[in-house]
Amino acid sequence: MVIDAKELGYKEINEAIRNAQANVKVANCLGQRFIAAGMSDLAVTIEGIPGNALGAYLNGATITVHGNAQDAVGDTMNNGEIVVHGNVGDAVGYAMRGGKIIVEGDAGYRAGIHMKAYREKVPVIVIGGKAGSFLGEYQAGGVIVVLGLTEDDRRIVGNFPCTGMHGGKMILRSDCKDVNFPGQVTARAATPEDLKEIKTYVAEYCALFGKDEKTVMDSPFIVVTPDSKNPYKRLYVAN
Repeated sequence: MVIDAKELGYKEINEAIRNAQANVKVANCLGQRFIAAGMSDLAVTIEGIPGNALGAYLNGATITVHGNAQDAVGDTMNNGEIVVHGNVGDAVGYAMRGGKIIVEGDAGYRAGIHMKAYREKVPVIVIGGKAGSFLGEYQAGGVIVVLGLTEDDRRIVGNFPCTGMHGGKMILRSDCKDVNFPGQVTARAATPEDLKEIKTYVAEYCALFGKDEKTVMDSPFIVVTPDSKNPYKRLYVAN
């Protein structure tokens, strides 16, 4: 089923998607917010540029965007997958607690802010390009991967990465000599065991976007983890 979004608001688009109860293409999308919010068991393809909170509270649906996407992609998503053939704005994966977001290009500020994991739910964000400042701010769980494949002179991440990070893992395809990490995290070279895990993310990314897996893997990788599960304990507990 094809939904022409040109003259529709997000409520009409989402109602049409739910009524279809099958694979859906949304054409001529131009900034409508909240598309596929909270949905499950559907496959939605979007042509154009969806607005803020694409796939917010997603609960198992698959969303593919052929274009860029705006802020808060996958806000608080619980399960499912979002694939963006383009760039995303700020706060991608805000507070996501499950599922996967894979971005071909760059991400704005605060990607992965407040990510968390619970038992078998381990959310994953893969950014093929570079990420803006405050990457992984207050990250409490899950995995953030940044591959830095954008061809420009910027660092792989902006300023203040991992600020307040107290759980999860960040993987950066770089030696990170030009990145300043906060004191509460450890940034180390990937081990052979780490590289096995990294290869699974790289393989999926390359299959989606037609990249060469061997070329992408032929690079140093840095793994960042927090030193403490509760870095703020001293602020609230008397010694």
